[in-house]
Amino acid sequence: MVGALPVLIGLDVGTTAAKVAAFEVTDAAGEGRSTTAVGASVASAQREYALEQPRPGWQVQDPAAILTGIDAALADVVAQLGDRRVLGLSVSTAMHGLIGLGADRVPLTPLITWADARSAAQARELRAAGRGAELLRLTGTPVHPMSPLVKLIWFGRHEPDLAARVRRWVGLKDLVLAHLTGRLVTELSSASATGLLDVHTRTWSPQALDLAGISADQLPEVLPTTATLPLAGDVADATGLTAGLPVAVGAADGPLGNLGTGAITPGIAGLSLGTSGAVRMAVTGPVTDDAGRLFCYALTEDLWVLGGAVSNGGITLRWAGETFTPDLLTHGHADTDLLALATGVPPGADGLVMLPYVLSERAPLWDPDLTGAFLGVRHHHGRAHFLRAAVEGVCLQIATIVDLLDAVAPVRAVRATGGPFRAQLWREVMAATIGRPFAIASDAGGTALGAAALGWFALDGAADLATALRAVGGPGPDDGGTDVPVSDEVVAGYEARRERLPALIRSLTEVADVLEGARP
Repeated sequence: MVGALPVLIGLDVGTTAAKVAAFEVTDAAGEGRSTTAVGASVASAQREYALEQPRPGWQVQDPAAILTGIDAALADVVAQLGDRRVLGLSVSTAMHGLIGLGADRVPLTPLITWADARSAAQARELRAAGRGAELLRLTGTPVHPMSPLVKLIWFGRHEPDLAARVRRWVGLKDLVLAHLTGRLVTELSSASATGLLDVHTRTWSPQALDLAGISADQLPEVLPTTATLPLAGDVADATGLTAGLPVAVGAADGPLGNLGTGAITPGIAGLSLGTSGAVRMAVTGPVTDDAGRLFCYALTEDLWVLGGAVSNGGITLRWAGETFTPDLLTHGHADTDLLALATGVPPGADGLVMLPYVLSERAPLWDPDLTGAFLGVRHHHGRAHFLRAAVEGVCLQIATIVDLLDAVAPVRAVRATGGPFRAQLWREVMAATIGRPFAIASDAGGTALGAAALGWFALDGAADLATALRAVGGPGPDDGGTDVPVSDEVVAGYEARRERLPALIRSLTEVADVLEGARP
């Protein structure tokens, strides 16, 4: 392809799919011959894999299926690129996963994902013992079943024989890097989300390791997020890439989502919504809020993100569809028909409210025992109301995190990314519940674009992250994406509901206690 710009590939390994996108690289100032839209890729592919529930509350994945999906998606993009020059590959993965490897690096466990709630009792015990705030200040990671620290405590108690056979405990990023490069390493960003890293010294914490019942030599070496490693020959053969191609180890998906939307300056929050959801704002170092409701994870040594994540994102609507409208899902249209049905219901769902805790919830409550509920159910509510209430429940939960960030530093605007925002209903409800300037990045933006930008910075293609982002076609400081207009009346209605949300949650906590006492 004569005259075509070179590309940098961003690999985003998420909860349900491996997504690969290639972005043209212009000069260091972000100027060149690229004609693609802001954040748009010139080639993309994805491969889905299952999120399995072998027991209630368990959410696991087959590591081999993930790696097979990665290779297939990479090969697809390479085929689309033809003769274009590939400058490098940069990696993003979901956080909080845990895999036990034997001495031969063969997985002895599935990937225990962030959504796995088996260690709820261990999280509850740590909090009851007053360790929650201490561990959050030390590691930046809240005490919750999502945390690898808490998962390791569970393994020590419930699977001691298996735990004794594990030579290395690794995360999803570490597994992917070992596959791509042959090196069993991790990086600062993913390590900062394990609950095992002292975020102040950037080393594995002796206190956390003691609680987890493991030693530091059972964990990978921690590299900077800007480190690069050569692509292994067998992966090159499987994908069509060149052996030795620079692989930027990259960062975790949450911080890279902020980079991809350009939300790397104070006052601009980055919101991502997929299976789960999160809101984060850039800070210059590891900090936490006094109430212990917000996490803090690294993007680079000098740039971190403060925020909160919800377990119940887009998966909540899918659950509601499977429960109330299974006939629509069997038609193969997935969420499209669900959203069309929900759109026919007015804002507020005619008084129906969902507290969307169908999975063990995270921010801002960090209460894995809190269960979901529909409140205000009346005879006139049909299945469309339940679908609409599910969307609104998710958006209201995320809006409370924006409010918490605002209490730390004023949030002037929100930049969002994620598959659900292709739908107008998700856009409008999220914009209205947040009640601040709200813009949607392009479909190809977000995490994969953030990975490409960090990769270009790691390859010394740009002097700073903002310049690297523009060089791969990302947004500049004044280009947040497509603004979502909403009426003042709708915003006011959701604001009133958001103000009542804490009282509804308190009432749900009381009901949950009664239900617990009523169990046989």
